Amino acid sequence: MTIRIAMWSGPRNISTAMMRSWENRPDCTVVDEPFYASYLHETGLPHPGREAVIASQSIDRAEVIRQLTEQPVATPLFYQKHMTKHMPQGMDMGWCADMRHCFLIRDPAEVVASYLKKMPAVDEHDIGIARQAELFREISAVTGKAPCVIDAADVLRDPDAALASLCASLDVDYLPESMLSWPPGRRNSDGVWAPHWYSNVEKSTGFKRYHRSEPEVPEKYEALCTSARIHYEWLTRINHR
Repeated sequence: MTIRIAMWSGPRNISTAMMRSWENRPDCTVVDEPFYASYLHETGLPHPGREAVIASQSIDRAEVIRQLTEQPVATPLFYQKHMTKHMPQGMDMGWCADMRHCFLIRDPAEVVASYLKKMPAVDEHDIGIARQAELFREISAVTGKAPCVIDAADVLRDPDAALASLCASLDVDYLPESMLSWPPGRRNSDGVWAPHWYSNVEKSTGFKRYHRSEPEVPEKYEALCTSARIHYEWLTRINHR
């Protein structure tokens, strides 16, 4: 029986490096942001490569859910990288009740600063942190169990300890020889949006060393960081309890 793992992240949050880590395991298949096309189709947002993204995936949420929950995979583990903003408010999350879940969080100022390097503007919806907290509550309710929470900074500070803890929380074997490093380059599993978003991870062979610095956030986005921090700190407290 395949163990299906859903990782819930916002953008610019080592989520692709984390996907690399899991894909490098010999027992794991990954999928990259499977609801991206339906999200763009529903919202009409002009993201880079919009038409290519929509052409590359099903825009029917019911079909995507079928693929994620019923479609056979050839490995014991099926790791799903999800963006929280791709889940519209009010969506019934019962479809993922039998999955194992984790929430990947990052300091809002770091997210905003990084996002602005790729996009001309950013808002609360773009970074998905408030939605992340909502989904945590919703998934806790449908599964009857609080998912694990992992902070990107903790992963970068000590990848070995963080990944060991993550695997223990998900009740899967930890394979450090596979998960701590990987070959550089693009993957067939990467979404068609990779050329715009994945340049750094394509060069990587492991998690980059953590360097804490004060993110450069334009003044007009300081209020956004402040409001998002409420949800981030709430999830952080869950992470540390």
